Amino acid sequence: MAKIKETARVLCQERLAEGIYSMWIRAGQIAPQAAPGQFIDVYTRDNARLLPRPISLCEIDREGGRLRIVYRVAGKGTEEFSRYQDGDEVQILGPLGNGFPLEAAEGKRVLLIGGGIGIPPMLETMKQIRGETCAVLGYRDSQLFLKDAFQAQGPVYVATEDGSAGTRGNVLDAIRQEELKADLLFACGPTPMLKALKAYAKEKGIECYISLEERMACGIGACLACVCQSKEIDGHSHVHNKRVCKDGPVFRAEEVEL
Repeated sequence: MAKIKETARVLCQERLAEGIYSMWIRAGQIAPQAAPGQFIDVYTRDNARLLPRPISLCEIDREGGRLRIVYRVAGKGTEEFSRYQDGDEVQILGPLGNGFPLEAAEGKRVLLIGGGIGIPPMLETMKQIRGETCAVLGYRDSQLFLKDAFQAQGPVYVATEDGSAGTRGNVLDAIRQEELKADLLFACGPTPMLKALKAYAKEKGIECYISLEERMACGIGACLACVCQSKEIDGHSHVHNKRVCKDGPVFRAEEVEL
């Protein structure tokens, strides 16, 4: 699929929680081609000084030519984005990366698991699955951003680190406490969460796909800043590493080392 660089227009923006923002943009060329689990590069107004920021797609309106991104302010680039207002223009590149394999979910019981800023890409994934879905969302505290949007799609279980809502602990604690069953896991979140889910899926014999949250630079596979270790070994006993931005960000859990 060809990558498109497009001048998008901000339609609306709101603050969802401390440091978490939601932005809808008009992207008439990229939106019709985008898929759940993919991301876009968002360029700052100072391209000479700051690299574009890779941000996952939270919702995709193909017919309306709109994209929703939900992001955390983590530096100068995302802090700039948080100041954008309706009508502002922003340069984006996409759609980038490989998304979740929706065909693998057809007719199955699917647990969609998101942790922290890994929660947003699971929303569009849940919306597009043709199967029985249930979401498990992990938060630090009671600022449960996007929970209502997930509940509109199906059952939702919550885990919070401080115990202020749902299960005290992490997403795996919630899965075990609620005795949730599944044929397939789709997950995005911090590496410790994904590592635990990978082990859980192996223990239970469940197929599992994970979306890695690596720091990216170019977003198109050229700079090798987001390489992760693969389990693929060639005839010379050399390990084939994977570029998260180009070969991923979604991988079968057993494909990569965490």
